[in-house]
Amino acid sequence: MSVKERDPLTGHQTTGHEWNGITELNTRVPRAIWFFIIVTHVWALFYWVLMPAWPTVNTYTKGLLGVDQRQQVEARVTAADAKRSSWSDPITSLTLDEVRSDPTLMAHVQRTAPALFGDNCAACHGAQAQGGPGYPSLVDQAWLWGADDETVLETLRVGINAPHPESRFSQMMAFGRDGLLDREQIRIAADYVQSLSRPAEEINADRLTAGATLFAENCASCHGEDGTGSQDLGAPDLTDEHWIYGGDENSIYDTIFHGRQGWMPAWEERLSETERRILTIYLGQLKETHHGD
Repeated sequence: MSVKERDPLTGHQTTGHEWNGITELNTRVPRAIWFFIIVTHVWALFYWVLMPAWPTVNTYTKGLLGVDQRQQVEARVTAADAKRSSWSDPITSLTLDEVRSDPTLMAHVQRTAPALFGDNCAACHGAQAQGGPGYPSLVDQAWLWGADDETVLETLRVGINAPHPESRFSQMMAFGRDGLLDREQIRIAADYVQSLSRPAEEINADRLTAGATLFAENCASCHGEDGTGSQDLGAPDLTDEHWIYGGDENSIYDTIFHGRQGWMPAWEERLSETERRILTIYLGQLKETHHGD
């Protein structure tokens, strides 16, 4: 409400409101504020006219400048792909040994591979690729299907026990759960299996003989008569110290009783061929480095 009363100190009109002797001043908005309000409104008006701004029923106003951020992003992605192809195409077309012999290409591999491994593999195999209970180490010499380049590339492509139509399949039967062996037979077989990797340990000779018979009848078809496994079947070597699920007596018993069926996803649809080849080179380096240590 307009009043004619003025504050004697500032000269501003008052609003007529008073609280405990304090009178409210009808202070004007500073000119600087009006200036910035006008400038921002004028700027907004020009922006609406020049740039894409307002949605319509099926599209949006394009603006006089015709700026399209989607096209800009697509152009940047295209340029990045072109730049990337200068080194990714050779990695895809050359043999892995040829890539390893090219310092420039290997620099890109070294820069890219750790992130690829961390994003896609480390969750199961560990940040240092040393695996854990139920997940194989990738830095030892005990690779179920083989560690040569072509085998690793194929394993990455199709996975293990995965939905991929060409997936590698490997499963150990549950001899106890399915009633193929009783508990005492499983204990005897477990003692024999443990003796394969620890021949120095003393086990009753009769028990070893019985275990050898059980092994020949139930296990040798996959793991071999000498227990050294088969990479064609993905059956592990039982004579070394590399155990995915544990090599102690209880772990071996559980493995024989309940069976095992590991799983690895097929990466063909998730990673490009270039990325799978980069990972293959990287895994080979990890294995060699660890083995060298």
